[in-house]
Amino acid sequence: MQSKSTLDTIFSHRSIRKFTSRPISEEMLDTLVRAGQQASTSNNLQCVSVIRVSDRALRQGIHEAAGSAPYIVDCAEFLLFCIDFSKHRQICPEAQLDWTEVTLIGAVDAGIMVQNVLLAAESLGLGGVYIGALRNDAQKVSDVLNLPDYCVPLVGLCLGYPDQDPPFKPRLPKELVYAENVCPLLDDGAAESYNQAVAAYYKVRKGKSVPWKQSLAKTLANPVRPHMAGFLHKKGFLKR
Repeated sequence: MQSKSTLDTIFSHRSIRKFTSRPISEEMLDTLVRAGQQASTSNNLQCVSVIRVSDRALRQGIHEAAGSAPYIVDCAEFLLFCIDFSKHRQICPEAQLDWTEVTLIGAVDAGIMVQNVLLAAESLGLGGVYIGALRNDAQKVSDVLNLPDYCVPLVGLCLGYPDQDPPFKPRLPKELVYAENVCPLLDDGAAESYNQAVAAYYKVRKGKSVPWKQSLAKTLANPVRPHMAGFLHKKGFLKR
């Protein structure tokens, strides 16, 4: 397998939501999983499980939980990344898994691992898109896959050979995300320039201008999946 350089891969990233029918070989899939396993992990806990969902009926259930992501069903491979301390609980029954920090450790580890997988995939000519929307109904995803206590579906990853060539989505100016010795502050001028750049991007991609401030408000100016606290509590997390 020939792979692109790391920086070339990083700077050419785009989310891909339309895939060809070409399958991903078992050898390549194994390579991606092993690349994920090489990710850094807090205290070597390795508290992430990856579920390859190949059954289309199961994928359909996850698609229904996500709401509007048909590529979950159609992509060559769908991988579900879970915060998973269920095995740790079996090995160490006295493990105190209900602390908030434990959930944070699992979320950080999962994020690092899934990014390793996508980066490796893109370096090999594949495309992918994250599916955080499955948390719209995390309980349904858990039920569909019969996940045990202390195992929470965090994010999905659709993978396949790209059948589209979308534009690059603009990122915030460096000065809004990076500073030395202090937290970066909001610069109204830089933020407005970015706002317009995002509006132009969506005009090309969707035929309708959607400024960044509008997207931000849509996500954060309303309750953000308020059911997740109860779901995590039910699974054994976030009790203290």
